[in-house]
Amino acid sequence: FSLELKKQISCSLHLTNRTDQYIAFKVKTTSPKKYCVRPNNGIVAPRSTFDVLVTMQAQREAPPDMQCRDKFLVQSAVVSQDISPKDINGDMFTKESGNVVDEVKLQVVYAPPSKPTSVNEGSDQESLGSWSYQEVKS
Repeated sequence: FSLELKKQISCSLHLTNRTDQYIAFKVKTTSPKKYCVRPNNGIVAPRSTFDVLVTMQAQREAPPDMQCRDKFLVQSAVVSQDISPKDINGDMFTKESGNVVDEVKLQVVYAPPSKPTSVNEGSDQESLGSWSYQEVKS
């Protein structure tokens, strides 16, 4: 996240389904009071992408050395075409469900805020923050 104190920061997490099957997903975090993930579960159609909005609540102070211990876990499982997002539940992502569950752990990384680019510098785009992550190998 591009860390700016006393300001909520939102970033998109782009999920891509490169298969020919429907994939259900669930996003969990180690700090649920600090981050809002919307939607935190859903279905990604075959050969398509899905954007999840992750919002970090305003922080009063920067952590020492800009280090963050927060993590996200993105779980996914193949589901049938006729399932709807409201049917997704935590049991679908357990070994006992019989589903093959894929898990990716993401470590939150803070970056200093990017300097806004002025129109004089040839850009009319506004920076909304960036999603930086490091996959955690277990």
